[in-house]
Amino acid sequence: MRLLVVEDHKQLLKEIVRLLSEDYQVDAAENGEDALYMAEQDIYDALILDVMLPGMDGFEVTKQMREKNIDTPVIFLTARDALDDRVKGLNLGGDDYIVKPFQNQELKARVAAILRRSSPLSLNHVLQYKGIEMDNKRKQVTADGNELPLTTKQYELLEYLIENADQILTRQQIFDRIWGFDSDTTEGIVEVYVHQLRKKLKDYGYGNDIRTVRGIGYMLTDK
Repeated sequence: MRLLVVEDHKQLLKEIVRLLSEDYQVDAAENGEDALYMAEQDIYDALILDVMLPGMDGFEVTKQMREKNIDTPVIFLTARDALDDRVKGLNLGGDDYIVKPFQNQELKARVAAILRRSSPLSLNHVLQYKGIEMDNKRKQVTADGNELPLTTKQYELLEYLIENADQILTRQQIFDRIWGFDSDTTEGIVEVYVHQLRKKLKDYGYGNDIRTVRGIGYMLTDK
């Protein structure tokens, strides 16, 4: 799962990224304009968003996200504790609100709770597509009961496809999600990994379920 942390205090941003990187892939931004651009790629499972940002604040970022039908869960992070601010943030489409200073355990628990509510993962942390099961805790994959060895990137690609089954994912979305904005490689790597994944799934009859949508990207579907 991939998170975006937006905080203009450099040291706090570094600490939050370090903390959450223990369990998730994490990207970072220091202002509202960059945050909105990154959120618009629609590749994140949740945003941890500071309210008091230079330029565009966290409320405006969330407002514009929701206007563009981006429903990524948002946890507001702010020194403000006034009731009016909490209500405003939630009314704009925020999902939770944490007041600084906070305990690390609280932030991790809030993030986990948001992801549980929004993720297609079952209560036992297993993601499933037909006969394919992905155990998110053990990072193990089985196909029709047989262990399916995958590299880290192959695992992340399959996970992203299953999470968005029957939906088209653009090559750019897949690249940004799996390799990140700062990657030194190129978008062509997506095609290479899709080919590898199809080859590994072929023996179980699922290779053709990763469909190429010409000129756009890929979709996992049996329709």
